[in-house]
Amino acid sequence: MPNALFDLTGQTALVTGSSRGLGRAMAEGLADAGASVVLNGADPGRLAAAAGEMRGQGRTVHEACFDVTDEAAAVAAFERLDGEGVAVDILVNNAGIQFRKPMIELDTADWRRVIETNLTSAFVIGREAARRMIPRGRGKIVNIGSLTSELARATVAPYTVAKGGIKMLTRAMAAEWAQHGIQANAIGPGYMLTDMNQALVDDPAFDAWVKARTPSRRWGKPEELIGAAVFLASAASDYVNGQIIYVDGGMLAVL
Repeated sequence: MPNALFDLTGQTALVTGSSRGLGRAMAEGLADAGASVVLNGADPGRLAAAAGEMRGQGRTVHEACFDVTDEAAAVAAFERLDGEGVAVDILVNNAGIQFRKPMIELDTADWRRVIETNLTSAFVIGREAARRMIPRGRGKIVNIGSLTSELARATVAPYTVAKGGIKMLTRAMAAEWAQHGIQANAIGPGYMLTDMNQALVDDPAFDAWVKARTPSRRWGKPEELIGAAVFLASAASDYVNGQIIYVDGGMLAVL
């Protein structure tokens, strides 16, 4: 039998940006730990296909199709879930985008787009989840940070600022909501094999740099975030709050 500390049976997890990539992997992992999952994405076709595939594998799946940068749509999605009797016990704020350009060439509109998608959406959706978790006296919020929550890299300034903000947003959530039985923590993935990073994976020089810079000498796989996600979503982390766990093959541990 699975350890009861990590058993998510009877829990419902909303994972933003979960029709593919890291979000999809974490949603599947949470479902395998017993949770019902609410998949989210802005593309209705891709979201429906992902949900259908997961249902075909025997998982319990709901769909919430909305753009995380549309506050009214996010609020309406929670209201729809309320109306359907679906209570979000676990929130994984995963949705995010990347945009690479030197800062002196960066348009303010692109800056704002990255900040809105990667940081502001986590606040808005976290707030809506917490408004429902607080009366119940429990809840788990898992924000997705990055290596750039700690370290900067040229040409990704808005992403770096947003992910640094995710670390502090997580602490702010803990500061205000821990007293209500909510644990807010974060995961900081290293360089992962995802669609968003495919151009980097295909660049021989960058691929070599990642492998040389990472003690594990390889890129991470999306499914390698599942353990941390299940831990932070489960009773095993009931006294863990405001923390960020890096799943990075050791990159931040070494010079």
